[in-house]
Amino acid sequence: MDTNTYKIIGVLAYLAVLIIIGVLASRRMKDVRDYYAAGKQLNFWAVAFSARATGESGWLLLGLTGMGALMGANAFFVVLGETLGVAGAWLLMSRRFHRMTEKFDAITIPDYLERRFGDEKQHLRKVAAFCLTTFVTIYVSAQIYATGQAFSDFLDWNFYVGIAVGFTVVMVYSISGGFLAVVWSDIFQGALMFFGLLILPIAGVIHAGGVDAVVDGLNAIDPGLMSLGGPEGWTTKTILTTIGLALIGVGFLGSPQIFVRFLALRDEAEINKGAAVAIIWTLIADSGAVLTGMIGRHLLTQPGDKVEVVLNTGAEAVLPIMVETVFPGVLVGLYIAIVLSAIMSTVDSLLVVASSAAVRDYYQQVKNPGMPDNELVSKSRIATFIIALIALGVALVATSPGQTVFWFVVFGWSGIAATFCPTVILSVFWKGFTKRGALGAMLTGFLMVPILKFGVSKIDGIGEYFGAITELPPAFVASMLVGVLLSITDEDGRAKAETWD
Repeated sequence: MDTNTYKIIGVLAYLAVLIIIGVLASRRMKDVRDYYAAGKQLNFWAVAFSARATGESGWLLLGLTGMGALMGANAFFVVLGETLGVAGAWLLMSRRFHRMTEKFDAITIPDYLERRFGDEKQHLRKVAAFCLTTFVTIYVSAQIYATGQAFSDFLDWNFYVGIAVGFTVVMVYSISGGFLAVVWSDIFQGALMFFGLLILPIAGVIHAGGVDAVVDGLNAIDPGLMSLGGPEGWTTKTILTTIGLALIGVGFLGSPQIFVRFLALRDEAEINKGAAVAIIWTLIADSGAVLTGMIGRHLLTQPGDKVEVVLNTGAEAVLPIMVETVFPGVLVGLYIAIVLSAIMSTVDSLLVVASSAAVRDYYQQVKNPGMPDNELVSKSRIATFIIALIALGVALVATSPGQTVFWFVVFGWSGIAATFCPTVILSVFWKGFTKRGALGAMLTGFLMVPILKFGVSKIDGIGEYFGAITELPPAFVASMLVGVLLSITDEDGRAKAETWD
């Protein structure tokens, strides 16, 4: 069989596994707790692999490998930031958060926020549901784009045909199996991603003739590729870019698509084991992605080459081209599945989180509080489909073939993180944090991301520096400060603050 045949077999086998998972999970689903939180019975392996697969998305296989090719060793600051973020989420926050969600019998993040602050008027639930639905739609649209790009890079399919195929499969298993199908598929997909990024750099070094050959080749192309300062060296802009890369991990400290996994954990005794698995996964997979990009830069370009030109669609094509360079055809199909795993494992999780916000947290809890839970599963499936269609529309209208995945994804990721992470952190660790502070923090984070992206970053003189550090760090700080200041000045709110010792 030729390479194209192996590619198609690999993709079809992968897609078939996902559909089977959806069918099996749908048979296990009894009620809305199963659809949104897998009955709160997940073990540490499931939570660790699901959280990591969801937290990475298509940018790990396409974006971070592209950064490794373009920026060299400087991209390892992403590895540092993500590892610290994952460790902080598991070791510092997950235990407290799990206990509090058990205390409040919450099955969604807005559930938790409303009950943590005793918000009888449901202001927090409404704001959380709106913010989640907005930024999740943007994030999902970025992943849909990445699906089309993956099919185009690997199979030479039409970009939009690739989008249609990936979109259809995700719809089938996400809608049918809900959160349980998402978790089961994440375990499968997380394993593919981990071993794929472990093996590819090793194969690349062997193909190149050894580590020394790679190092010499990169130094010949640009000595800055082997420096932590990157090709441009340590300038003010590079320092700010590096800080932005290192702080990307703060998005793991409270983002709903990650923390719903801690909510669904069956027992807090699983946390330490889950933390070890998640941290090891992050170190190896993320480092493998950066190394893949750097080794690919050596294998695929020569001194004086512009990487964007040589790799056709840009640095993010380094992994697809490298796979076809170092592996036989039978393994190329497997790597297509690995790239799709990174993308789809995020799409499915985000869609279930968004549908829970729209149906459970708004339609039922706000508009129809008397609606029984047993009516929600069918409506949640409809909502999942509608939100996915909106995200598909955004992907088709707002993107085009050849754009970069990384920075488009960062905007959606930053929006979710800046809106929720400061609020979740403060709510877990500070009894004096009030409803007013939580509302202010969420709204500030939600608004600051587009203001920074489309406003401040365009200002002459300072805009390039805000663009270098990305939207998340300043938006995160602003959200945190507003939450603290509003709570300190809210004497009545602090007197009524929920006790959770």
